[in-house]
Amino acid sequence: MRIVILGAGISGHTAATLLKKSLGKKHEVVVISPNANWNWIPSNIWVGVGAMIPKEVTFALKPIYHKMKIQFIQAKALNLFPEGSSDSKEAFIEYESTGPETKGQKERISYDYCINATGPKLNFSATPGLGPEEGKTVSVCTYSHAEEANKKLQTLIQRMKKGEKFNFVFGTGHGMCTCQGAAFEYLFNVDHELRKAGVRENAKILWISNEYELGDFGMGGLHLEQGGYVTSSKIFAESLFTERGIQWKTRAHVTKIESNKIYYTTLDGENGFVHFDFSMLIPPFSGVGLKAYGNSGEDITSKLFVANGMMKVDANYESKPYEKWDAKDWPNTYQSPFYSNLFGIGIAFAPPHPISKVMKNEEGIQISPTPPRTGMPSAIMGKVVAQNISHQIKTKTKELKHQASMAQMGAACIASAGNGIFSGTAVSMTVYPIVPNYKEYPKWGRSLTYTTGEIGLAGHWIKMILHYMFMYKAKCKPGWWLIPE
Repeated sequence: MRIVILGAGISGHTAATLLKKSLGKKHEVVVISPNANWNWIPSNIWVGVGAMIPKEVTFALKPIYHKMKIQFIQAKALNLFPEGSSDSKEAFIEYESTGPETKGQKERISYDYCINATGPKLNFSATPGLGPEEGKTVSVCTYSHAEEANKKLQTLIQRMKKGEKFNFVFGTGHGMCTCQGAAFEYLFNVDHELRKAGVRENAKILWISNEYELGDFGMGGLHLEQGGYVTSSKIFAESLFTERGIQWKTRAHVTKIESNKIYYTTLDGENGFVHFDFSMLIPPFSGVGLKAYGNSGEDITSKLFVANGMMKVDANYESKPYEKWDAKDWPNTYQSPFYSNLFGIGIAFAPPHPISKVMKNEEGIQISPTPPRTGMPSAIMGKVVAQNISHQIKTKTKELKHQASMAQMGAACIASAGNGIFSGTAVSMTVYPIVPNYKEYPKWGRSLTYTTGEIGLAGHWIKMILHYMFMYKAKCKPGWWLIPE
C-alpha cells in the first residue's frame, strides 16, 4: 500500500511519522510538500522579536524522512485524480517540483490512500496593501517573514531610543480571519521588548480585530471559573490589555492599507483609518488551490471542496441559522464523503460552520472570526487519521475505529506575552470542548472544570518547554512517539 500525504506541517508530519512507525517497511509513506524545512510555527512570534533565530524553529525535512524511511518529494500538489483517468484506473496526484534541481518539472504519483494536509494559503491579497511581500505590513506566519519583521522592529527601537515616537497596530487584516492568537502573542511580545528597551512610553499600541468582543479567539469566547466566580474571556482579555496600556477596536474589517494608514469599516457602519509605523495583521486563510478531476477529465473540484478551497469531510455542511448549529455537525474521522481513501486534516478541511456567531454589516461584509484548528487539534487529527488508515490496512477492513471531533476534543493553548527566563509571561488556557456543546453543557457550552485560564511566569516556562519538546518529537528522536500531541 502507498499512502501519500500532501503537506508536512503539524498535521501532515504527525500523520506521516505515525503511519510509518505503525506500518513499517511493508508499506510506503510518501510526503509531498513545497517546503524543504519543517517549522514550529508557534515560536515564530519569538523570531519576530529577536528572541530566537530561524534555525531554532526549523529543521530540514529530507534527513528526518530519510532516517524514517519515508519518501519525501519537495513539490506542490496541483491536481487530484481520485478515480484515476482514462489511461489509468489508479488514483493519482499531479505535482510540480519546487526542489532546486528539478524546479518546475511536473510528475504524477499513484496512491492507495491520500491525506490532504496542505494547510492554508496565506491570502494576503484579500486586502489591498496587506502583507510583507506586496503590502505594507509585516508578518510572523512564516519564519522568514518573522525574521524580516524583527529587523524592522529593531530599527524602530533604535530610533525610539533617540526620542522618536511610533504607532504600532496588531490584529486581523480582514473581516473573516481566524487564529487571532498569533497576532495576540506578537502584540504582547513587542510590548514586552519595548519595555525591556526602555522605550515603551514612545509607543502607542492598538489592537484591531474582527472579534465581536476581546477574548473571542474565533471560539465564541469562553467562560472561566475562578475563586467561585464565573468570568468571561472578554473580561480576562480586557484586563490584560488595560494593564499593558493597549487600546483596542473590535468588530472591524480592514478594507485597505496604504503606506502609513489602515482603513477599516465596522459592524455598526463606522468607516475610518488609523495611522501606523509598524503593523502585523494576520491574513485570512483559503485553500491552496488543489483541483480535482474525474476519470474522464471532468472538473469535480466543487464536489470535493467548498468555495474557499478547503476540503469537504464527514461534516454536516447544511446551511442553517446559527441557533440550529449542533456539535454533531462537526467531523469525526475527516474522511471524504465521496472517496473512502481520501482524508482532509488540519486547516485543509472545511469546517461546517463558524464557532463565533456570523455577523455582517449593512453592506453585507462578514465581520466575525472563522474557526481556529491549528496546533494541538491539527496534531490530534493527524494522529487519528493515521490510526484509522493503519487499522484498515492491517485488518483489511474499512472500519474507522478512531474519532476526533472538535466538539468532543479539548485543547491546551499557551499564548506568550513576553519572553524572558524570569521576566517572561504567558496566558495558559485549556478549553473543553473546542466547539461548544450546549446540549451537554447547557449554560456555558463548555465544561467549567476543564476550561481554565491564568497568566504568569510559569506559563512562559511551559511554552518554552513545549517548544523544545515538540522540536524533539518532530525530529523523531529516541522515544518521540511517547510525547503526546
